[in-house]
Amino acid sequence: MYEQSFRDNWELPALSDYGTDTLFRFSDISVEIARLHILFEYLHINPGDKIALVGKDCARWGIAYMSVITYGAVITPILPDFNPNDIHHIINHSESSFLFVSDRIWDVLDVDMLGDVKMVVSLSDFSCLNCFDREKSFEIKSVLNDKYDKRYPNGFSKEDVCYPDIPNETLIEINYTSGTTGFSKGVMLTANNLAGNVTYARTLDLMFRGDNELCFLPLAHAYSCAFNLLVPMAVGAHVCILGKMPTPKILLQAFADVKPDLIITVPLILEKIYKKMILPQLGKRAVKLALSIPLLANRIYGQINKRLTAALGGRFCEVIVGGAAMNQEVTDFLCKIKFPVTIGYGMTECGPLISYSNHRFFEPLSCGHVLKDIMDVRIDSPDPFNEVGEIQVSGENVMLGYYKNEEATSEAFTKDGWFRTGDLGTIDREKRIYIRGRNKTMILNSNGQNIYPEELEAKLNNMPFVLESLVLEHDGKIVALVYPDYEQIDSMGMSSEDLPLLMEHNCKEVNKLLAPYENIARIELYPTEFEKTPKKSIKRYLYVRY
Repeated sequence: MYEQSFRDNWELPALSDYGTDTLFRFSDISVEIARLHILFEYLHINPGDKIALVGKDCARWGIAYMSVITYGAVITPILPDFNPNDIHHIINHSESSFLFVSDRIWDVLDVDMLGDVKMVVSLSDFSCLNCFDREKSFEIKSVLNDKYDKRYPNGFSKEDVCYPDIPNETLIEINYTSGTTGFSKGVMLTANNLAGNVTYARTLDLMFRGDNELCFLPLAHAYSCAFNLLVPMAVGAHVCILGKMPTPKILLQAFADVKPDLIITVPLILEKIYKKMILPQLGKRAVKLALSIPLLANRIYGQINKRLTAALGGRFCEVIVGGAAMNQEVTDFLCKIKFPVTIGYGMTECGPLISYSNHRFFEPLSCGHVLKDIMDVRIDSPDPFNEVGEIQVSGENVMLGYYKNEEATSEAFTKDGWFRTGDLGTIDREKRIYIRGRNKTMILNSNGQNIYPEELEAKLNNMPFVLESLVLEHDGKIVALVYPDYEQIDSMGMSSEDLPLLMEHNCKEVNKLLAPYENIARIELYPTEFEKTPKKSIKRYLYVRY
């Protein structure tokens, strides 16, 4: 796929860094990959060897990744949010022999803790930061230039793009998860796992040659890597990498500048836009009155749709949400105004996609149809259509297992070979998946009734003055931790002294929306935002004993 794409799209822009002059065309990427392949050969790095990649998202991050998988080596992307000790551990646990790293992260790493790494290369310019063979470190630049010139005496052309055949069952990536349970495991993905995701995405008619994409999710995460790098590189699209914190203000400006043709996002982005941009408008007295009149309501919803579409660049065909569950009120509203949004489902262990539906066929409570002819799903329940059970999957995208962790691998699969997702839900007869919550977070009360904290949090997060919440069990009671929306409090002329009374009122109001057995006993104020994963899911394990 990539040989053909690089040749066919030779002159087209491929990767750029937002707000800078850095732009790589497919021809430029092909040349950089050729140079890096010569470097790997010179260092006696063989197909199947591990190469680690850690740093801020940028165009060269994407080139480094592509250079490894087209060489037949095993890429180990590491989230830049990991602390230095975790980065050292992953490099050593994965047995990486080469490291791509951003300069900022290199400054905090300990050279003596890099195990078998032969060379460290900067993501700023692909220069050598450290070489463990001192003789080679002095000669490497001139030697590589000589080797490149001898191999391509007439310069590198599209006819020179030629990569090794890599069997589908070959291990191609080890992705160390950063989930809500706190235990990082190395997910082993094959060439077939990645190809399953890319080839399926190419059938959807969502991303085309010459399209523009804006990447603002971490590329080291499987969701972003698949659909902000691997698919665009296969179809000839141009990815502009944000490379900075995606605050609503920064994102809205980037959307206006880039005008993406497809938007890949996580729920938190849309939830913030809804809460900050749309809810204040819906709360106005005149708007409330107009919405009670059907004819006027349709016009208002149409105008909101138009303004929201314009705010996101105005050119996209669809907004795909993944990585976590989206607030149901937000989903319902976006569907009501006919905004082209859909929610997919996946996980790193499936590289990542399990289910997806085009927005025209999206059911608001679902997360799409199981990928036809690629994945299959079953529910560990006597009645999978009505009774909640664990979602189990099999198919092309399912990982090999966890690297050097036979116990965790064994626990992740059933005796007949299905992958246990740890998510709870149901399916319908058309094989749409409906998720209720995580197996590990479900609360079983004293009467044997199941309580799904995520569902309670979704309702609580829609209450006034609540920025985010976390529902836990404490001494047999349901307790909610709430980080307040101080900006909203200030804008209404109130103070933090009013918060206990406001939260007491919120507790009563949200309980009216819940079954009696789900009722929240009390709301406790939490002083800071909750710590999150790169997908913006709260790291629940940090608060279990709160």
